[in-house]
Amino acid sequence: MIYRKIGKSDLRVSVVGLGTWAMGNDFWGVSDDAESVRALHAALDNGINLIDTAPVYGSGHSEEIVGKAIKGKRDEVVLATKVGIKKAGKGVYITLKPESIRQEIDDSLKRLGTDFIDLYQIHRPDPDTPLEDTLNELVKLRDLGKFRYLGVSNFSRELLETTLKTTWIVSDQPHYSMLEREIEKDILPFCLEKNIGILGYGTLGGGILTGRYKTKPEFEKGDYRDRFYDFYSEPAWSKVLKLLSILEDIASFYQQPVSNIVIAWTFHQMGITSVLTGARKTEQVISNARAGNLKLKETDLKTIRDALPF
Repeated sequence: MIYRKIGKSDLRVSVVGLGTWAMGNDFWGVSDDAESVRALHAALDNGINLIDTAPVYGSGHSEEIVGKAIKGKRDEVVLATKVGIKKAGKGVYITLKPESIRQEIDDSLKRLGTDFIDLYQIHRPDPDTPLEDTLNELVKLRDLGKFRYLGVSNFSRELLETTLKTTWIVSDQPHYSMLEREIEKDILPFCLEKNIGILGYGTLGGGILTGRYKTKPEFEKGDYRDRFYDFYSEPAWSKVLKLLSILEDIASFYQQPVSNIVIAWTFHQMGITSVLTGARKTEQVISNARAGNLKLKETDLKTIRDALPF
């Protein structure tokens, strides 16, 4: 496994991280909690040390599963969670009011079974709360030792600039994959300039970039990934299939699954510190971890970029 430091921090993380949204039992269909714990253990056993979760994933369920899995293994984990999105009935709402942040971090610490969080991330901007108020509260909590480093997620370049006027951050977690490269325009160059690490999510496009689907899938009840990712609908679907045919040829050369080529291509991109791969089964995690040792040739990296459909 290749490891890199996140921004200006001393957090040394695997280039393949494990995202645990699917372990929340509320968006990706039903998960087996015992299998989720086994998958988390498999991640650690195979070199993945970055575990990313959030309280909104299953209204705390994902954090609870992570907490069970890392009990007795805390020193092996770079633990990342988030703040700012809460459940409300079948929907969610965003709040980064100071009093809400104080409650959220204490709840997260309890569910995770730890005294501190390595990387605490603003999940999404809250347009109804002054960003300075949010950041000032987070600085207080950082000074209290409740978390070590501050990061953000889904921030625009403008918001990143505003954030740095109040405090320093070590990471940004944006949506980034072969199929979603919007951050290359301005966010990625800015983060490179300011030494802010990028932890990309959505690496496998909700599973479409695994190459598993040859026809448009019908997902089980409770699995809403095709609502979150629009790649499963035309005209994107046909374009992705053309890309996958090229990836299959490259994967055959390296004797790797297509998903590993996708993962490796993503963390080979300039400025990307680590890529978060969602998984809830042991075999998925072990396969994804193998990509962390994969070094693609420059010619293959260029072939893939030239074939990207968007």
